[in-house]
Amino acid sequence: MPEISQSRLWLLVGAVAVTLSLGACSSFSERSRSALTAITPYKVEVVQGNFVSKEQVELLKPGMPRQQVREILGTSLLNDVFHSNRWDYVFTIRRQGVEPQQRRLTLFFNGEVLDRFEGDPMPSEQEFVAAVDARGRAGKVPVLEATEDQLKKFEPGKDKGKEAETEGSSASLPPLPPSYPPLEATR
Repeated sequence: MPEISQSRLWLLVGAVAVTLSLGACSSFSERSRSALTAITPYKVEVVQGNFVSKEQVELLKPGMPRQQVREILGTSLLNDVFHSNRWDYVFTIRRQGVEPQQRRLTLFFNGEVLDRFEGDPMPSEQEFVAAVDARGRAGKVPVLEATEDQLKKFEPGKDKGKEAETEGSSASLPPLPPSYPPLEATR
């Protein structure tokens, strides 16, 4: 038998190993293919537009000035140059495994006052939070209004840190200036 050099021996061992691993690939690929179909790629949840709640819509009344409507709903998403008497509020949410949701609210103005509005039924703030919560357990929505007792804590002159310093003394803040200097230098 002729002698085989060490480099040829390693080459032969490598070729046998590659051949065996290629044979095993077909059974591996069938198993991995079934596992990969169970895994779905991550899709980013997309929330676009102006969310308008049922509570906000209930505050709208025909005859309101534009500024008051803007304070309630915020700036509209779509301002049409050709229809300046119309504001469109559009809200879209796309989530993995759920049909995309879209809500619209259109306001019509007569001059500077609200004439009428129409659109989809809007969810309440609590319904919206429950729908957006990805974990499916929204929990309790916090109360967004302060009670009278909570507001009393922030009344002028009720600063806790200053109470101890000013007790017994009539020290107070200096009065505000009658006017403020201009923000930009005059030319």
